[in-house]
Amino acid sequence: MSLAEPAAPPSVRAEPDVRPLIRAHPVAWPIGALLVGYPLWWALGFGGLSVIVVAVPMAVVLWRRRPLRVPPGFGWWMLFLAVYLLSALMLAESPPGYAVEIGPGRMLGYTMRLMLYVSVLIVVLYLGNLTEKELPQLTLVRWMGALFLTTVAGGVLGVIAPRFEFTSPVELLLPEWIGGNSFVRNLIHPTAAQTQWVLGYASPRPEAPFEWANAWGGNLSVLLVWFVVGWWVYGGARRKLFAAAVLAIAAVPVVYSLNRGLWVGIGVSVVYLLVRLGGKARMALCAVAAGAALLFVTTPLHAMVTERLDSPHSNDIRAFTVSSTLAAALHSPVVGYGNTRNAQGNHRSITTGKSDWCPTCGHPPLGSDGQLWHLLIAQGFTGAALYVLFFVGAVRRHWRDRSPIGLAGVLVMILVLLYMFVYDGLVTPLSLYLISFALLWRNSQTPESA
Repeated sequence: MSLAEPAAPPSVRAEPDVRPLIRAHPVAWPIGALLVGYPLWWALGFGGLSVIVVAVPMAVVLWRRRPLRVPPGFGWWMLFLAVYLLSALMLAESPPGYAVEIGPGRMLGYTMRLMLYVSVLIVVLYLGNLTEKELPQLTLVRWMGALFLTTVAGGVLGVIAPRFEFTSPVELLLPEWIGGNSFVRNLIHPTAAQTQWVLGYASPRPEAPFEWANAWGGNLSVLLVWFVVGWWVYGGARRKLFAAAVLAIAAVPVVYSLNRGLWVGIGVSVVYLLVRLGGKARMALCAVAAGAALLFVTTPLHAMVTERLDSPHSNDIRAFTVSSTLAAALHSPVVGYGNTRNAQGNHRSITTGKSDWCPTCGHPPLGSDGQLWHLLIAQGFTGAALYVLFFVGAVRRHWRDRSPIGLAGVLVMILVLLYMFVYDGLVTPLSLYLISFALLWRNSQTPESA
């Protein structure tokens, strides 16, 4: 890949504006509504659940287009869903020493995750069965970039107005036994930031328009990849100037997020590109990285990062929940327990729990420190292995695709495998992971990927 601007697909060069494309190709509206219209979904209270809503019209389109193409690796995801269904048999069970209780919350969480796993599969099939004329690759990439702009705006909101929140229409309509569930409430209650005790004092961490601060960080790094491709690699002079300004603004919430996983992910992305890019492109990336580093160390952002690295408050909590998760998963290694379980105590005491003076306190859920650990407790080692094989297979199959979209898609798959140790894949991250997978699949069918 060189510094020369890559040639965009002919259909995109002929009509680069997104709005005429939506009007000319209405079959693509569900994915446009999901990505470009995400701020509205968030305000309504659907947020990450919006993928379930748009999967319905996508399924209708697919039903009318039978027979369907399926992507390589499709079988791994189908086996993963099969294990998920089998894990329901263990919902009423718990590891030795843990209380056995099955209530509406556990069933609700299991059902919601099942709907999400099925919905993202529908999204992949939908995208892969649209033609380039119906939905050009560059249009889909730029719609992902539009969600990056929304994410940066949400991050800035979380920095300047961390207490901003409101009751969504969905929240008003749901009964208390559903809306009061902590997992559901995070999905339906829009907030600008998540306040945590990180630096020895209450620290607001941006999370809008997503469900958690960590989801904001992981999603931003994935969307950043597609924003650079759509606005810089395939952009003209004005788009590149706009992209540079946006990236400079994004640096502020990236630092204020205090998100070490995000920082590591950006570092991994830079190293990946340095290895895979060649010639002038590598030199240009080095120059940009050096300029960004110089700007960083000469601003107050440097002090905040240093303070965060010196305050690893969550390390003990993560070590406790991961070790407890592994110990519990060994009692049901094949299909897990269908859902998470609460740990006995925490890293300090076995008596921790909610109280009148601390309603947010409680036993940390097993598997809450990363998608891998969640899968181990919920779907056992079998489910975790199938999940990993799906994304490792994507990296292996598309590694030789050196087109901009191919390089970007493989990078996202690598980030998925990195983040599974520290970030939950549900709810919104998994949607972005599978849309990125679909971009790779679509790209493998074009001459540019050769």
